Amino acid sequence: MKIRFLGAARTVTGSCFHVVGEKEKILVDCGMHQGPDAEEANKRDFDFTPAEIDCLFLTHSHLDHVGLVPKLVKDGFRGRIITTSAAADIAELILYDSAHIQEYDTEWHNKKALRSGLPLKEPLYISRDVDKVLPLIERKLYGKIETLCETVRYRFVNAGHILGSSTLELWCRDDSRERKIVFSGDIGKKDNPIVDDPVFVEETDYLTIESTYGNRNHKGMKESIDELVNVIRSTFRRGGNVIIPSFALGRTQDLLFIMNKLVREDRLFRINVYIDSPLAQGITRVYEAHKEYFDEEARRLFSTESTDAMRIHFTRSTEDSMALNKIKKEAIIIASSGMCEGGRIRHHLKHNLWRRECSIVFVGYQAQGTLGREIVDGAKAVEVLGENIAVRAAIHTLGGFSAHADQSELIDWISRFKNSPEIFIVHGEEKAAFDFQAVIKERFGYKTHVPARGDEFEI
Repeated sequence: MKIRFLGAARTVTGSCFHVVGEKEKILVDCGMHQGPDAEEANKRDFDFTPAEIDCLFLTHSHLDHVGLVPKLVKDGFRGRIITTSAAADIAELILYDSAHIQEYDTEWHNKKALRSGLPLKEPLYISRDVDKVLPLIERKLYGKIETLCETVRYRFVNAGHILGSSTLELWCRDDSRERKIVFSGDIGKKDNPIVDDPVFVEETDYLTIESTYGNRNHKGMKESIDELVNVIRSTFRRGGNVIIPSFALGRTQDLLFIMNKLVREDRLFRINVYIDSPLAQGITRVYEAHKEYFDEEARRLFSTESTDAMRIHFTRSTEDSMALNKIKKEAIIIASSGMCEGGRIRHHLKHNLWRRECSIVFVGYQAQGTLGREIVDGAKAVEVLGENIAVRAAIHTLGGFSAHADQSELIDWISRFKNSPEIFIVHGEEKAAFDFQAVIKERFGYKTHVPARGDEFEI
């Protein structure tokens, strides 16, 4: 049996792992690449024949884990797609939104290309390709061992990252010997809003583990919430807006939950929160429909209803979004993308980043090469929508809001194994992955690898 690392290898996006046995060919995740050179990476042919894949497991529905599934189906995949119920509902929204972006961007590019005589391009996939994905999806529960075929069993357990996120356990039989492989997915930190804490796995022969924060620890959640309150209050006193680039999936819902709680505790009052993302609105509705995944506190407190103390405004049309740019003070605007690589957030940065009275609050990871990373790293000016914009607003990074486990929590997760697994470290920038490898070796002495893209291992 072999495992090939075809994405999220010494980088944080494009998750895709290929498991090849005597009788079965399995993929775990099929994610889109983000950041520099992402367009070419997403366009290239898969390193396998899609029609030969028997099953695709999805650990959760962030774009960097599911974004190339329509391309996979377009290129011939007709196997089973297996995930949790909440992840399936969210994936549907994520993939149609991605297809819409592909269609819109291609149309915009081709209009310019026609005028200048440049070659036209085709979208990576369109909505009709997503239509063909949905009938292949099967929904499973946490905690139940299922049979894929005569040689493979599997189980999803809660990864505590976002709604419906999973760690995948695979038992594969080959030559009368069964070996277990665990794919961590993205592991959540303890006490993430809304969802339960990650479930620990106690035994495996091989572990593929994420390392997004493999070389650092987060600020505490309480400290980050206190800072958010101070930022909102001080920005409003200065007469500015608070702009929050946020992933439509997960982080936006966490922020709504936290601000709702702060209002109930009288720490914030009479705030107007604008969610400038139709996708985020749809995903929030999915959250409301899947309260079986909520932790106890979220079941008590989760609400997106407006009150006199907190008014939530969901924009629907482009005109609604543009109207927000006329608001000069006392608005909290949450928009995607979380790394500022596209979407409506760029327009809000264009209108607020240069204003000293405003604040930009980053609540998630900013990958190398993204606009968000440029701003966080202290750029004095950045290019936004073709214009050079001065960075004068106050810049805040609130690490406690990350949905990923940090180094200490990842080490704690590994420490629960009762045996000594061989470990593959993925889904982290190269330095973070190698730093995490050194910590694992020092702490546990386990055999570890930091695979590069395309590396293959016999297991």
